[in-house]
Amino acid sequence: MRWLARLIYFKLLGWKITGNANFSKDTIKKSVIIAVPHTSWHDFFIGILLRKIANVKTNFVGKKELFRWPFGYYFRAVGGAALDRTSGQNKVEAIAKLFEEKDEFRLTLAPEGTRKKVTTWKTGFYYIAKAANVPIIMFTLDFEHKQNHISEPFYPTDDVEADFAFMKSFYAGIIGKKPEYS
Repeated sequence: MRWLARLIYFKLLGWKITGNANFSKDTIKKSVIIAVPHTSWHDFFIGILLRKIANVKTNFVGKKELFRWPFGYYFRAVGGAALDRTSGQNKVEAIAKLFEEKDEFRLTLAPEGTRKKVTTWKTGFYYIAKAANVPIIMFTLDFEHKQNHISEPFYPTDDVEADFAFMKSFYAGIIGKKPEYS
């Protein structure tokens, strides 16, 4: 199936990969991966093709109810992990614990939290990376240039403002599928 993903991604869609093309998978088994800008449902299939081409297993979290029969097996098979979202739960700590429980876990998130235009990112991904002591790997969903640029691993420091300025600079000028939401 990897050959099919390559055919679709490179030949049919005309996309390219730049930067850390294998998400440092040979040296880093755990990370938080963030994708920006998230402006369309098209981002999902670009991400699916990218992970297949890079041959890297990525994960996501979803409410625990999704992991019941009949779909639970499928969601776990494609990298899903159940999360208890009842009130009173510290979600950052719960997700950080998932990193402890697994030998390999690469959590993929969109920091905007929506496909609409936002002025600020949600911060959970950052605090998850800090709590789990894992790096953040950034990748672009650059529809203007049809490319995914992937960063080297970045370990958050104790300077939240500087870290966010650094991460946002990685995405400066990137245009998503829907430019008005970028």
